[in-house]
Amino acid sequence: MTEKLERMARRLLSDPALFSRYIVGRALRPYQLRPARAILDSVIGRRGDTISVMMARQAGKNEVSAQVEAYLMNLFSGIGGQIVKAAPTRAPQALASRARLEEILENPLNRGEWRREMGALRLGKARCHFLSAEPGANVVGATASLLLEIDEAQDVATEKYDRDFAPMAASTNATRVFYGTAWADDDLLQRARRRNVELERADGRQRHFEVPWEVVAETNPAYARHVEGERARLGESHPLFQTQYCLRAVSGQSALLSGAQRAMIVGDHLRRHLPDEDATYVAGIDVGGGSVASDGRDSDRDRDRDATVVTIARVWPLEIVLGIVESRVEIVDHLRWIGQSQASQYEAMLVAIRDRWRCSRVVIDATGLGAGVSDFLCAALGDIVRPFVFTAESKSRLGFHLLAAINGGRFRMYREDSPADDCAAEFWRQFTACRATVAPNQRLGFRVPEAEGHDDFVMSGALCAWAARGATIVPAAAITYAPIEFADGRY
Repeated sequence: MTEKLERMARRLLSDPALFSRYIVGRALRPYQLRPARAILDSVIGRRGDTISVMMARQAGKNEVSAQVEAYLMNLFSGIGGQIVKAAPTRAPQALASRARLEEILENPLNRGEWRREMGALRLGKARCHFLSAEPGANVVGATASLLLEIDEAQDVATEKYDRDFAPMAASTNATRVFYGTAWADDDLLQRARRRNVELERADGRQRHFEVPWEVVAETNPAYARHVEGERARLGESHPLFQTQYCLRAVSGQSALLSGAQRAMIVGDHLRRHLPDEDATYVAGIDVGGGSVASDGRDSDRDRDRDATVVTIARVWPLEIVLGIVESRVEIVDHLRWIGQSQASQYEAMLVAIRDRWRCSRVVIDATGLGAGVSDFLCAALGDIVRPFVFTAESKSRLGFHLLAAINGGRFRMYREDSPADDCAAEFWRQFTACRATVAPNQRLGFRVPEAEGHDDFVMSGALCAWAARGATIVPAAAITYAPIEFADGRY
């Protein structure tokens, strides 16, 4: 490198804004430069600060992190230093971070100079290591002499960080940075945020940087349109919108639905027991325990079991923003069996779904006891039946989808027109009692506490809303099924 080029490089490396604009070629926005400068000042000044950076989803926090890494690797390429970056998973998150840094190092100053080295990237004597923060990952032994970064810190277990990662920066008093969006109010990122806010009150120096979506929208109209579309689709109170865009954490356990959300479910239509010929219907089925008594009678023990509940809904296609087509789900009927034999449930269920409502899509709980009922319906009705196996991840998706439908005004319950309507009363009792819980990796759990009864109407309703996602809008009168013969010869 000539003396003139060296002077130019030193000038561009004197300020992260110049480095970003003229070396990387992707200028950081003002809201990105503020945390970048704080991180670099702490590293260069050997202050060993802990810094927290919360940015709305897709606002560019990963770009900040990668440009900070590239900047430090250039500054310390001659004398050496170690950066350690951890992510909740190796693939795709840690590998994606490494790929982003590689892309940034492919700039006119560094092209051909950097190398891959045993999972790390090296520029001169400076290295950046990428590690997994999964609970079982073996990461002991690495040292962060310059910087320790925890990406998506809200998804990293506090115990894992304290045991395996915090010691990496201890001997060198390296700067620590926690990046992410909000989730639970007691996770690793929130712990760092609270501590940094307290320190700022004490000495006036900013260590926590928070960029909600409105700040990004001021300089990026396309981003504003995207987020406004997400708000219309999910609803502003949706946990994902609140955490990922508004950066508001969710409490550990709270009511699944607020009073305002429950009010949004109330429809102006009456319960029906027969379909309209020009309508499309779907069903969601939550399978409860059935009696195995040989005489077919219900026992007291059976009555304590949860029910098998079928929720029938009419589906209306509804086009919303950004060209996304959603369906409005209008619950029109419920069927419920408590303690009946599974054989009798099969028959009644099939008659209702096939012969009466002619449903175009059925989603059924295929977990545990539901597996047998699901197999039966799949054999009887074919592709219109979609088994749903409950796991922590699938239940979270189901809950998020239900909340989006409710918040968007696309999930309505028939009007309760009779005090004797036990199904309607139980529906509202369960939807009022249902609690939401937050779990790592931005998973949502929801259930009625055991002491308060069952949640079969909630699960059946959620499965019904899920069924509407893939329902073909076909009038009930146009749907035909092949007959199925029962064991006693009846059709």
